[in-house]
Amino acid sequence: MAEITGITPQVKDKTRCNIEVDGRFYCGMKLETVMKNRLKVGACVDGESLSRLQLESEKTTALDKALTHISASMKTEMQIRAFLRKKGYLNDVCDYVVEKMREYSFLNDGEYARAYAESAGKKKGRRLIALELRKKGVDEESIEKALSDLSGEKESAINALNKYMRGKQIDRKTLSKGYAYLIGKGYDYDTAKEALSAFGDTEDED
Repeated sequence: MAEITGITPQVKDKTRCNIEVDGRFYCGMKLETVMKNRLKVGACVDGESLSRLQLESEKTTALDKALTHISASMKTEMQIRAFLRKKGYLNDVCDYVVEKMREYSFLNDGEYARAYAESAGKKKGRRLIALELRKKGVDEESIEKALSDLSGEKESAINALNKYMRGKQIDRKTLSKGYAYLIGKGYDYDTAKEALSAFGDTEDED
C-alpha cells in the first residue's frame, strides 16, 4: 500500500485537486470525489482504487477536454493520451477516452497520416514525413499507406529548391548546399538530383 502525502487545489481549476502519493504527483481528481471518498493526507491507498475513482468521476470531463483539444486540429491517439496524462488523468481514463473517440470517429490514425502526408508533402520528402509520423505514434502500416497515396514529390522538391535558391548565385558550391538542403528535408537522393538538374550539372553530387 502507498500513502497519500499531499492533496492540493489545482491553480487553473479549483474544482480539481492534485494528489501526491509517496511524495510524488500521482493524478488529478475532482474535489467532490476526494471529499465523497474521504481521501486525506496520511491515508493508505492502492493505485487500482485511485484509478477506479478517477475513471468513474471524471471520464465525461476528460472526454469533453479531449474533444475540445482535437477541435482545433486532428490529433493521433498518442497525442491525445499525452494531453490527458499532462492533465493528470490515469491510464484507465485515457483508455476510456481514446475508445470513445474512436467509436465516434474523432480519432483515426490512418486518416491523420493521410492528411498529414498530403499537407507536409508540399514541402517535405517522404523520409522526413515518415519520421515525423512515427514520432506522433502512427503505426507503420498507416504510414506506408499514406505515403503510397502521396504524389508529386519531384514537383515538391523543385519548389523547395526554388525557394532555397532564391536570391543566391547559382554555382557548384550553392548547388551542393541546395542538394544537402533537400536531403535534410527528407527527399531521397534520386529526387534531390532530379530537382537539382533544373539548375545545373549534378554529376558530382552523391
